[in-house]
Amino acid sequence: MTQLKVLGCSGGIGGAYRTTSLLLDQDILIDAGSGVGDLSMDELLNISHIFVTHSHLDHIAFIPLLLDTVMGIRSEPVTLYATQETLAILKAHIFNWEIWPDFNQIPNNDTPFLRYQEIKLGQPVALGERTITALPVHHVVPAVGYHIKGAKHSLVYTGDTTICDALWHEVNKINHLKYLIVETAFSNSELELAILSKHLCPSMLLQELGKLSATHLAGVLEVYITHLKPGEDAHIMREITEGNPRLPIAALNRHQVFEL
Repeated sequence: MTQLKVLGCSGGIGGAYRTTSLLLDQDILIDAGSGVGDLSMDELLNISHIFVTHSHLDHIAFIPLLLDTVMGIRSEPVTLYATQETLAILKAHIFNWEIWPDFNQIPNNDTPFLRYQEIKLGQPVALGERTITALPVHHVVPAVGYHIKGAKHSLVYTGDTTICDALWHEVNKINHLKYLIVETAFSNSELELAILSKHLCPSMLLQELGKLSATHLAGVLEVYITHLKPGEDAHIMREITEGNPRLPIAALNRHQVFEL
């Protein structure tokens, strides 16, 4: 059975907080924030695929360090999956020889250690029994969420987003959806900041969850909140629960494992 392990799910760092990264089985990363740094060398060497939601640092910071660590030990290349827009940003601003070497040219252009694979909304990528499909979201930079389909269940991870009708239109089409990981970065008192930065706060989250189909609302769907702002996480979760959500909702936890 496919397993998804949470390596990091915080909106910041400090103490036990790690920024966003999810490990699918042993070989796939969904985003690569600071949670990747807790993996052992053997675990790092197993990573063959990295799916990126968007280009913000808290979601991609450990990709350069991972590649630098395992190159020369691992013989097979690593494939980085993202939209055309996100790949362009990473090429221009990260793997540009100024911030970090371009591993798409190392050791040479014909056999690079890092391979770029463009993904498109709604087009599934099948890797063994796992299928990963990009979903529409709305953020300050080009971004996607992901539908992860295992042998038995499906999980949706929104990445960073604000209000987005197109996301829920696609989510409502998914059969056997058991888990929804959705961001809520700010408290209700920071509504203006949430709107400006295109994140969610509890009032906006509950508005979005109301767009789920009657089937999902009446089914076995479990909702987990990610990207909580450090130091405000308990307060944000209290505001969510006080809003009387129609679904079971809990904060996502580092090291949490989902069976798919």
